[in-house]
Amino acid sequence: MTLAERLRALYPEASGRSLKQWLETGRVTVDGRACRDGRRELAADAVVTLGGRASAPFPRGLTLVHEDDAILVVVKPAGLLTIATERERERTAYRLLWDYLGSKQGSKQARPFIVHRLDRETSGLLVFAKSESAKQTLQAQFEARTAERVYRALVEGRPAREHGTLESRLAEDRMLRVRAAERGRVAITHYRVLAARREHSLLELRLGTGRRHQIRVQLAESGWPIVGDVTHGGPRSGAGRLCLHATRLGFVHPVTGAPVVFESAPPADWV
Repeated sequence: MTLAERLRALYPEASGRSLKQWLETGRVTVDGRACRDGRRELAADAVVTLGGRASAPFPRGLTLVHEDDAILVVVKPAGLLTIATERERERTAYRLLWDYLGSKQGSKQARPFIVHRLDRETSGLLVFAKSESAKQTLQAQFEARTAERVYRALVEGRPAREHGTLESRLAEDRMLRVRAAERGRVAITHYRVLAARREHSLLELRLGTGRRHQIRVQLAESGWPIVGDVTHGGPRSGAGRLCLHATRLGFVHPVTGAPVVFESAPPADWV
């Protein structure tokens, strides 16, 4: 068995990129000596150890908002998946945080736990748990709709009313496209107009439910498609991305029991 094969057996959830970095940075030792060659053949009784690093740089692309022993709150950029799909398994917020936590803990391979998701095209606040119990506590709040989730969107046109509630039924087809359907699941979004321009309006949106693509579909159906949401009939964005940002996230901390709120301003180039 080679060193690389032993590492894969010891850390089955580690990505190939992580294994390569561990070797290149001298964190792997064989019988007490650093070894950077993953092709090295090992004796059956060889002792392989993964050492820690003095510091763990936060992943590029993500912005750290808050970290403690129970949770991680980050800002995800547009264009990055929250979690892997069949087509993309490595470049995700989950994988970046998995590598980050693993490097901090050394041989104790810590990992994040998914609490909720943002679409690839949507930017903004995400919370990850650091344990199964914290994940379950947080997800219970999201399912009970007690977690506060606020977005901002730049849309085409202007609502006739300054505030209101959008309620519809949404369903996914076999291609995972979301659309209105009589037998779909109820979706509720509360909106408020923050600013109006000649062609566009800036809206604040609060989720009553958390359906996939809920905001995008409901705004498009109402005649106010999001700028950059070409899929749902919106105009192209000068910023080159979907103008939808998760700007506020509030919940009860899973360990302390205290209410916590985090905020993130939308990208300056589209608001």
